[in-house]
Amino acid sequence: MAFDGIVIANLVKELNENILNGRISKIAQPENDELLLTLKGTKGQVRLVLSASASLPLIYLTSENKTSPMTAPNFCMLLRKHIANGRITRIYQPNMERIINFEIEHLNELGDLCHKTLIVEIMGKHSNIIFCNEDGMIIDSIKHISAQVSSVREVLPGRTYFIPETQDKYNPLTANQNNFFEKVFEKPMTVTKAIYTTYNGISPVIASELCFRAGIDGDRPTQALNEEEKLHLYHHFQWLMEDIAEGKFSPNIVKKGKEPVEFAAVSLKQYDDLDISNFHTISEVLEQYYAEKNIYTRIRQKSVDLRKVVTTVLERNRKKYDLQAKQLKDTEKRDKYKVYGELINTYGYNLEEGAKKLEALNYYTNEMITIPLDPQLTPQENSQKYFDKYNKLKRTSEALNDLIQETHSEIEHLESIATSMDIAVSEEDLTQIKEELIQSGYIKKKNTGKKERIKSKPFHYISSDGYHIYVGKNNLQNDELTFKFAVGNDWWFHAKGMPGSHVIVKTNGDELPDRTFEEAGRLAAYYSKGRDNDKVEIDYLEKKNVKKPNGSKPGFVVYYTNYSLTTSPDISGISLAE
Repeated sequence: MAFDGIVIANLVKELNENILNGRISKIAQPENDELLLTLKGTKGQVRLVLSASASLPLIYLTSENKTSPMTAPNFCMLLRKHIANGRITRIYQPNMERIINFEIEHLNELGDLCHKTLIVEIMGKHSNIIFCNEDGMIIDSIKHISAQVSSVREVLPGRTYFIPETQDKYNPLTANQNNFFEKVFEKPMTVTKAIYTTYNGISPVIASELCFRAGIDGDRPTQALNEEEKLHLYHHFQWLMEDIAEGKFSPNIVKKGKEPVEFAAVSLKQYDDLDISNFHTISEVLEQYYAEKNIYTRIRQKSVDLRKVVTTVLERNRKKYDLQAKQLKDTEKRDKYKVYGELINTYGYNLEEGAKKLEALNYYTNEMITIPLDPQLTPQENSQKYFDKYNKLKRTSEALNDLIQETHSEIEHLESIATSMDIAVSEEDLTQIKEELIQSGYIKKKNTGKKERIKSKPFHYISSDGYHIYVGKNNLQNDELTFKFAVGNDWWFHAKGMPGSHVIVKTNGDELPDRTFEEAGRLAAYYSKGRDNDKVEIDYLEKKNVKKPNGSKPGFVVYYTNYSLTTSPDISGISLAE
């Protein structure tokens, strides 16, 4: 995720095409660090979001409105006073920095034409929106930065605005071959890092992309490249800069399944194995990416407490399992004590009183062994002592086998719940997972006096051949799908030997095409613990052959005859039903 100088360059091109010479009809400040400008231009009315949020700085065009506070903040009132109904005369990006300057002309109270500059800096936690007069003096900013906060630059009314040059970087649009070779390849670091630490606006993702396009491992040290590789890398750098200078952009979002993982203003060929969606404008990319990313982020935040419960109990059970396994291993010596008892009974009749050991032939192995004895006991008592040890360890072994099976079942159940939380895409999904944790006794139910209605439903896909495929999001849905929704001749899919969703294909009595089997297998692989693997083995069989043992945990099933396929957890191209 990189809101870098190339994305800014794409935005500047889009803004110039859409709002240059447009008039500012409304100014709102819906958040403490965010502005919403309504603009009227040749293409009609549009809204421009300017956010200096430390966690999510953004600039994009949108058609959506936002609710503003009843009383406008001071910075908003100041902008309304100066540039309400002003005209944007210039939009530009200085030196490929993550900065956009909006030059605005307006009439003052006396009717004189004045010029102001609204500067938006997209720099992570240092992001800001700064309002300057035509002499470059700061009138005000959405965030005040004093000398106590930053030793590099004060951002306060009355101070002169400047861009802090703290990283000694260069403008990539003006770089030539000599500059590239001298500045990049002389740095004692990896090639990728050398590129993004040398030039403004180049993010680690873009630096990695350049290396990928040039067929170079970006993790290699710069000194390891030969002259041909260096020249090849420079040419790809130069071609990319030419595209940017000419305004040739390809806004896109990279997704892993349904989750957005990256966006860019240029093609990211390094992610060709993932699902890449292309867009007409970078604003569409930013609006959709952050909206979708926010869903996953919010769900992860809301699942923190549930994850903590599952993780704590899971760790406790894993420690218990390891201890039980160690204790079970210790019981493996029980047969030795049984043999000792038998040999003492066989050969102990001629032992001297007070003997401390018995050397005898082990007729099971035909080897001589030495058996320790308690000199205070008779041979018969020593024999009985070993038989008692044998019987005790035998009883312990039988009990431990049951306990280990029970603990292992508990671990599998908890791992399946953890996988369900990775699959969850809504608060309703988390509510159902919480209900399962309550039913399993991991969470105490709070008596609120009303029953919580669960709205979560399984994923519903349509295969390329038109068959309906359903994917359980958690164990309760898995049981519901398999044993209440599916009928005997429907097909059931599940990742082999790991937590995952039950996948049901409704056959309607038809014989399924091979492509539908393959797509259902891919869904079972993706919605499992193996979703990050290259390949996942999938078991599949008719639903009528899937059984649920009495008293078993949610989602647990058994089956004895099945088919298998190996597939990738790639669900691109499989349609999600509306």
